[in-house]
Amino acid sequence: MPYALHNFVNTTLAFGAPPARAIVFGVHISGHLFMEAFLLVVVLVLLSLRSYKPPKRPLTNKEIDELCDEWVPEPLIPPLSKEMQYEPPVLETAAEPHTIINGKEVINFASANYLGLLGHQKLLESCSSTVEKYGVGSCGPRGFYGTIDVHLDCEAKIANFLGTPDSILYSYGLSTMFSAIPAFSKKGDIIVADEGVHWGIQNGLHLSRSTVMYFKHNDMNSLRETLEKITTENKQAKKLRHYIVVEAVYQNSGQIVPLDEIIRLKEKYRFRVLLDESNSFGVLGNSGKGLTEYYGVPVEKLDIITAAMGHALATEGGFCTGSARIIEHQRFSSGYVFSASLPPYLASAAITAIDILEENPNMITKLKNNIALIWKGLSKMSGFTIASNPESPIVYLRLEKSTGSMQDDLHLLEDIAERVLREDSVFVVTSKRSMLDKCRLPVGIILFVSAAHSEEDLLKASESLKRVATLVLGCHN
Repeated sequence: MPYALHNFVNTTLAFGAPPARAIVFGVHISGHLFMEAFLLVVVLVLLSLRSYKPPKRPLTNKEIDELCDEWVPEPLIPPLSKEMQYEPPVLETAAEPHTIINGKEVINFASANYLGLLGHQKLLESCSSTVEKYGVGSCGPRGFYGTIDVHLDCEAKIANFLGTPDSILYSYGLSTMFSAIPAFSKKGDIIVADEGVHWGIQNGLHLSRSTVMYFKHNDMNSLRETLEKITTENKQAKKLRHYIVVEAVYQNSGQIVPLDEIIRLKEKYRFRVLLDESNSFGVLGNSGKGLTEYYGVPVEKLDIITAAMGHALATEGGFCTGSARIIEHQRFSSGYVFSASLPPYLASAAITAIDILEENPNMITKLKNNIALIWKGLSKMSGFTIASNPESPIVYLRLEKSTGSMQDDLHLLEDIAERVLREDSVFVVTSKRSMLDKCRLPVGIILFVSAAHSEEDLLKASESLKRVATLVLGCHN
């Protein structure tokens, strides 16, 4: 055996060459086979060794206390940054065009009270009489004894006003999108959405578990290219349900979607359209019927229309309107079945608000005039550009030159908003977004224009913003 090993080593080391063969007990064996056998023996020996196990004994009380002292639990929430600890101004009266903050009267451009109906005497009387008759809440979902006749009256009123077969009420504006999108689009379906949609729509897209593709904000060429890519590259696209999801007036930019082009692309590529009219219902069109009236497009061209009632109607809740089949299907969706119904007095307020709108179409004319007036006042604002549509009730002021950081931009804008409130009693807001919001459009200062604002209110807001913006941007530069 020693002779065989000696022979093997000599063969291996000669001239640095690899082993060719070895002689073990007079038998010639290839070198690599010998090495493999040797390694196998080593592995078997190692496996046969008994692994070390520390002796089992219970921990002492001292050791337990030390482990408890060293343990640091994971926090339930992430640490709060300075931005997250921001506390907005607190209103001490109703959010009307003039309200009270810290004991001082201010001009309110932070509330989407487009028609100025908040605090309207007829709405207050309607709510009071309904509370006396039905109480405050409904104490049950619509399918479980939570349906009250005023709910049915409100749904019929909305459908008649918009010219659709049927409508359905939701208890909360945002929950309308949370429920309507997942009710129709499921896992595997395809949704093409604008990258600028608000958080309520984003959450609805997430809950649907559908495949979501975003196109550039309000860019119809980008939408066309996205639809073309889906239909040509996805062989299963024809077998799947597919939707286009857009806002009539985008909350994150104030721009108005070109509905005529959306309809053309919808029909060409055979997509369904879900349109959110939260910021256009009661605002756009000669009678306030929204984007379809504004563009002269038959409402039947759209598959699903949703809207929050907390803006132009100055109440709360939301609705979805469309064909009878579209509406009936939602009555069996989980988001609707297991939610308490809308408090009756809010449904009554919505009915009264639509009645007032139908009787006073001049409110829409007044709103348009106010929008035009503030546009004129802010058109030459130094360092800013108006990114919104000239007919949008959301006036969106965006920095002409970004600092390069969205957070730094927001700090500048918040400084301006705080100063106009403190120095000139003008209440405006910035486009502050939550950590969950995926919208990456540039931030800005937002003014929600109301038909109830006076000319003096609009001029004062314009002059204040221009003065403070010049000072703040001058110091920054």
